[in-house]
Amino acid sequence: MTEYGPYRNVSLSVEDGVAALTLERPDSYNALDTATMLDLRRAFHELSLDREIAVVTVEGAGASFSAGADLSEYAGPTEDHEGTQRRRQELFRDLYRQVFEFHAPVVAKIHGYCVGAGLILAMHCDMRIATESAEFAIPTGDIGQIPGGGSTRRAVDLLGETAARELVYTAEYVGAERALSLGLLNDAVPAADLDDAVADRVDGIRSCGHGAVKAAKRSLNESVEAPDPETAAEREAELWWEQFATEERERLVAAFHEDRD
Repeated sequence: MTEYGPYRNVSLSVEDGVAALTLERPDSYNALDTATMLDLRRAFHELSLDREIAVVTVEGAGASFSAGADLSEYAGPTEDHEGTQRRRQELFRDLYRQVFEFHAPVVAKIHGYCVGAGLILAMHCDMRIATESAEFAIPTGDIGQIPGGGSTRRAVDLLGETAARELVYTAEYVGAERALSLGLLNDAVPAADLDDAVADRVDGIRSCGHGAVKAAKRSLNESVEAPDPETAAEREAELWWEQFATEERERLVAAFHEDRD
């Protein structure tokens, strides 16, 4: 096992191609203050150097995944935050993009509160597995603000316009069953089964071609953000042929036919 750090508010280790990243502010329900965001950005930068990583899991220590942005950094008159908040929103945006564009799939392992900036972080992951008792919300309206860091586009892309508007306009908390029905989650399981459920998804990812999964992530990401279907199809074709030319494709196709014989 390789340990990274030290960090102030996260822990990170890599074992056998799986990176485990944990938010470590349990007393604040893993609220995402500036120090934690900087830790996360540094962690993903460091992980990006290791192309052997097949999957990253992200979870929160203690009772929750993340209760969102640390509101102690938002209090007071506007002039007290001149410039700072604009740069902080850029930091949030940069981190979310790092997660979304990371070279390997990122799986959010969710329990307790997954709220605000914490939910947006999870929404930029590739998969989200949660306990049945987890709670989700984008309650920015409750503090007189709107979602930031590019999150409104991501919410519409992931959930569709109707559900995104509902969550943002009402600031209501929804349970895992409702989150699952909205397409926010891949699965909701009993708390005792969360570790196994995430491990099963990790194993499923790792059972596929390493390069193929990463190429598929790029294709899916670019399809989501393409300006039109034709552009998405053209980029998909480019990535398809790139992967077709790999030793991995030759090896796995040969192994498939050997198994059939």
